[in-house]
Amino acid sequence: MHGPTVLAVQRRLLVGLVVVVLAVTVPAGVGLFNRTSESSPDGDQVGAPLATCDTQGLIAKRELRGMWLTTVSNIDFPSKPGLSEAKVKDEYRGWLDLAEKMNHNAVFVHVRPSGDAFWPSAYAPWSEWLTGVRGKDPGWDPLAWMIEETHARNLEFHAWFNPYRGSQPATSGGAGADFDKLAPDHPLRKNPDWAVAFPEGTANSRFYFDPGNPAARAHVEDAILDAVNRYAIDGVHFDDFFYPYPEGHEFNDDASYARYGNGRSRGDWRRANVDTFVEEISQKIHDAKPWVRFGLSPFGIWRNKSSDPAGSPTHGLESYEAIYADTRKWVRKKWLDYIVPQLYWNIGFDKADYAKLLPWWADTVKGTGVQLYVGQADYRIGEAGPWSKPAELDQQLTLNERYGVSGSIHFSAKQVKADRLGAVSRYRDKHYATPALVPTIDRLRDARPPAPTPTGARRDGDRTVLTWRPVDDVTSYAIYRADPEAKTATLVDTIRANDLPSWIGPAASYCVTSLDRANNESEPVLVG
Repeated sequence: MHGPTVLAVQRRLLVGLVVVVLAVTVPAGVGLFNRTSESSPDGDQVGAPLATCDTQGLIAKRELRGMWLTTVSNIDFPSKPGLSEAKVKDEYRGWLDLAEKMNHNAVFVHVRPSGDAFWPSAYAPWSEWLTGVRGKDPGWDPLAWMIEETHARNLEFHAWFNPYRGSQPATSGGAGADFDKLAPDHPLRKNPDWAVAFPEGTANSRFYFDPGNPAARAHVEDAILDAVNRYAIDGVHFDDFFYPYPEGHEFNDDASYARYGNGRSRGDWRRANVDTFVEEISQKIHDAKPWVRFGLSPFGIWRNKSSDPAGSPTHGLESYEAIYADTRKWVRKKWLDYIVPQLYWNIGFDKADYAKLLPWWADTVKGTGVQLYVGQADYRIGEAGPWSKPAELDQQLTLNERYGVSGSIHFSAKQVKADRLGAVSRYRDKHYATPALVPTIDRLRDARPPAPTPTGARRDGDRTVLTWRPVDDVTSYAIYRADPEAKTATLVDTIRANDLPSWIGPAASYCVTSLDRANNESEPVLVG
């Protein structure tokens, strides 16, 4: 894998450097690059020529880049259950190192994989994938620590929940559909009428919280909101697990359907149950913390055009019919801040062509304010056929740019790290070579935060040391390297807001902006 960026290395190596703060402040100007070089008090020039900064001259991608970090069955993290606190922390830091190398700006961490929790919750037992024992307290708070560590790298932390899964099959190390094998404090042991076993009577059976039972739905919402209210998460994220995929079996929700179906067809009733859940949790999240983003990563096909004229030019399984997920409706109703369809097919695939599905999704979000990210199939790299070519994901990301996609999430972290065929390196170098700012959700657009106030800059050999006063109520700063001849300034780094903001980079002139927790950006100011 690629090493850390030069700037990141410099920043880490020089954490202990004592910065000499100059008693000179430099105001922002209205034109770009209209000053000549100056000398610092000790004679070292600080940029030549110096520049003032203008918003129109800033160059930065607004693009979410992330990866899914899967905890269920220890697919990605932790590498196995029952590790020590120190080892879990060491492994997580390694994943953040990878995110930095990839120039990602967000991680999506599985914190409720199967009715359990990676935080001390009154609504769910401790995860067996963390401790090795269902319901065992590890003696520390992994969620709080992971958020703090992630934010220290100025990455967003999106908490990933599987809402309705209550257990994992016994064949994969879970409790299966056996109440006695659930953690002692598992809510389904206390409320067995909330549980549906599926596929019933098979070795792969597991428990689901019944989406048609209002009390079960309310409990799931409360479990998610517990994390929203108590932790500084940046987003709430679901994938496509609501009702289970059919697998040739029926989901036995006869009891709740008889009680709450009200004469609707089973399919319409199930879709209404999921609609209600999505709408309710969206409203509750935004009421609690308006800046927390809510998004979903559904199966990539809503409906085929053969089933609905509004559907996509595909011939595959439909989330609308198979798992009762009316994803297009959720977008059009604006219940989501973003949607991440899992477009896990190659360009040219006959049943679901990436090059045809992508424009359908781009058209679906148009005018709604819901942002389109794409779930990318890094896990398929190296398979026979088109996936045996290292250019497949590179070409898909090129199409994303053509259709104005706002970002990508890669499945999963282990596959990103593996870099099979050099395909990850390839798309990283072509599409993620420079940092990017996380897009601002339309719902969260607000007045710009205050700009930084420079306190000085000095030359330290071939490096420039920048300092500025901390800005209240912002989460991060963006640093742009100025190009006086081109009259532009290009994003080179972002850092988390702290009490003594400073930055060290190659000798040059720099512009700095503030960003609030909704990623609104201030006017730029010259700091070096």
